[in-house]
Amino acid sequence: MVGIGNPWRGDDGAGLAVARRLRGTLPPEVDVLEREGEPTGLVDAWEGAAAVWLVDAVVSGAAAGTVHRLDASAHELPAELVSASTHHLGVAEAVELARALGRLPPRVVFYGIEAATVDAGDELSPDVQAAVKRVASALREEVAACTSAS
Repeated sequence: MVGIGNPWRGDDGAGLAVARRLRGTLPPEVDVLEREGEPTGLVDAWEGAAAVWLVDAVVSGAAAGTVHRLDASAHELPAELVSASTHHLGVAEAVELARALGRLPPRVVFYGIEAATVDAGDELSPDVQAAVKRVASALREEVAACTSAS
């Protein structure tokens, strides 16, 4: 599981907050990582994984706190969502780079949490804080189901 973001840009820290909530609560074979979103670093981070869950903040125009869950295993992430990522290059480019290089894990799930603000600051907005809790809970269930099936 990879939480992506910048903790000093408001809601851009949502992916990192999910990772921190999950640390120590997932099966021991599941790594919980925090990354800034640089594509080659992400590809390296999931090297050899059978499954990867990515969580990042997005700004697509949906209501703050909206959670977008997308399966990136077989299809590109939709441009209208990931082009609005808070990073100029990031998750979508990492997924497509890995796909082109034959380094994409068999299962890739992306959770995008709609940000209210990505201005300077280290606090998440209330809507994003609530979404972080929902995503962490959903990921606990999803990861448990995936790891118990393997």
